[in-house]
Amino acid sequence: MIQEHTSKSFDTDIEGMRSAVLKIGGLVEQQVIRACDALLHSNLILVAQVLADEEIVNQLHVQADMLCQQVIARRQPIAVDLREVIAALHSINDLERIGDEAKKIALKARHLVAQGPKAAANPWAKDQFRQMSSIASEMLSAALDAYVRHDSSVAAKLAARDKMLDALREQLNGSLLEHMAANSDEVQASMEMVFAVQALERVGDHAKNIAEYVVSVVEGVDMRHLSPLA
Repeated sequence: MIQEHTSKSFDTDIEGMRSAVLKIGGLVEQQVIRACDALLHSNLILVAQVLADEEIVNQLHVQADMLCQQVIARRQPIAVDLREVIAALHSINDLERIGDEAKKIALKARHLVAQGPKAAANPWAKDQFRQMSSIASEMLSAALDAYVRHDSSVAAKLAARDKMLDALREQLNGSLLEHMAANSDEVQASMEMVFAVQALERVGDHAKNIAEYVVSVVEGVDMRHLSPLA
């Protein structure tokens, strides 16, 4: 749905803005994968990489935000162009928050390692967390692909995946609470997992948001408060 403008420099500005969003998206996507792997495999090297990338994500977020503002100031976009800029602003905010959630997961991984081998190795919880991480990563990848291709159909698919992710979160958190009740010596470790699970579920929420911004660009419909995709 990419349209060309009379001014080629306008097209250049829009493409630069899109590229900035995707640059953040690619880095954040890797952050999520690394953070989940750090927790699943007790890998402190991956934890350090996630934390280092967080600083880069924050810098890119500021740069992309400034670029979007410059497009508005220079071009005074209207209609679909304005929706595109607004979608980019919303998307980089959600991507930055995904980076924050990845950082939370990485820190929980580090806390689990610090508590010793028993805390860091909870097979049944990690199996369910792995399933959640796969869904959340797929959602983020699909959302970024939808952004590139201006594919508004992805939002409905991600809404369904998000409900699945929510159900898995409830199931895993319920199991963790039961485990804490039966194993008082593992309460701290189980709580670390609960917080990691919550952070991972929010990754899915933000991915769904990005796909919904694409709907706004393509169809001119704000999906954020419509019940079918809630």
